[in-house]
Amino acid sequence: MNPIFNSSVYCQRRENLAKQVQSGIILFLGNNDAPMNYKSNCYRYRQDSNFLYFFGLAAAGLSAIIDIDENRTIIFGDDFTIDDIIWVGDQPAIATLAAQVGVSETKPTNELANYLNHNKHRKIHFIKPYRHDNQIQLSQLLHWPISELSNQFSIELTKAIVNLRAIKEQRELDEMEKACQLGYKMHTSVMQACKPGISEQFLMGLAEGISLQEGNGPSFQIILTQHGEIFHNLDHNVDLQKGRLLLMDAGAENSMHYCSDSTRTMPVGGQFTTRQQEIYEIVLKGNMTGIDMVRAGIAYRDVHFAVAEIVAQGLKDLGLMKGDIKEAVRLGAHALFFPHGLGHMIGLDVHDMENLGEDFVGYNDTYHRSDIFGTCNLRMARTLEPNMVITVEPGIYFIPKLIEMWKAEKHLIDFINYEKVMEYLDFGGIRIEDCVCVTETGHKVLGPHLPKGVTELQEMLGK
Repeated sequence: MNPIFNSSVYCQRRENLAKQVQSGIILFLGNNDAPMNYKSNCYRYRQDSNFLYFFGLAAAGLSAIIDIDENRTIIFGDDFTIDDIIWVGDQPAIATLAAQVGVSETKPTNELANYLNHNKHRKIHFIKPYRHDNQIQLSQLLHWPISELSNQFSIELTKAIVNLRAIKEQRELDEMEKACQLGYKMHTSVMQACKPGISEQFLMGLAEGISLQEGNGPSFQIILTQHGEIFHNLDHNVDLQKGRLLLMDAGAENSMHYCSDSTRTMPVGGQFTTRQQEIYEIVLKGNMTGIDMVRAGIAYRDVHFAVAEIVAQGLKDLGLMKGDIKEAVRLGAHALFFPHGLGHMIGLDVHDMENLGEDFVGYNDTYHRSDIFGTCNLRMARTLEPNMVITVEPGIYFIPKLIEMWKAEKHLIDFINYEKVMEYLDFGGIRIEDCVCVTETGHKVLGPHLPKGVTELQEMLGK
């Protein structure tokens, strides 16, 4: 079984949750195994992060309730039969697992429906299910059509979970540091192997292998591509070509399920061209300025806009943008080149708690999502607090279809020099990303220093 924290940690977390929700029954559905191409050949298992946070158990097929009114916590699950044991070996009883996380009461899975039905007159809190099997199970348990679940989920529970998980305990920060150390090994190994002629697939496999040697594998599907303008490009079917840029966005999940997420962009062959370095240094300035601005009390939306202005000014200096920079950013002209947000929370999830809804995680009653292209993709806008962990990941991308569309529409033509931009259609994209913890006095970048300055990066590539 996967390692867990001391049982008192989970008891305290559940107690804190019960104080915020106050009444009713809180229902948690753990994740089940997911068949890949037939029932017994499954994808690598990953427990639901909320279940991990409050119950710590990574076994499949579990569910749990916290009955606030009756002060009861119950884990539901089935002990392995001899048929199971023949294939996977003897396993701890559910009661044994539950005791490890401070829960003294367990019941078989089939008794969950009876418990909820018996208490159907009371408020049953649940979060939006993001997996189809859990949607079906929840529909059957609560006797609601699947289409109604998105209207019936508990906003009170959702906000309570966000309040608790957004602020990391020191033990969580320690685990994230370990995940970032593993991510460092993934990235530096690829940097040292980044040579013309080697395949993207080989480098992706190299990074994934390292993450599996010391942890639970990548924290998300590795993005490793010479088409950095495609944000989530998962194709790795070409060889590296000298003179192109290789973007690697990757992180590791450690044995305690905490995640890292870093991005570096490197010149294949070891040296940036003049044009590449010009764009790279704009992104680097945005990354470092964004990190320097991270502190408790500042709205991350303001950090995003400050970095967007750096990107726009840098592009103006190169003749790609023009006009008043603040007005250009206000209207979203920079989003032709930087159409995503500056970053997101990270923790047990690489996009922490995103299944609960970005508007609950990154926004609140003070900060509301914009409807302007680019800015609407900002995942994190709210005020930063000590022990939040966020990513800082500006980028500049030349996306041919988007450029051609805006040019044809003469969109924001007062701020964009389309004739100059057309010279960059084959450029690709650059992104630089680090994980940053908000501290009482400022910030701390997690993990070992991962080369990103032009000189140090080129030196690493030359090894």
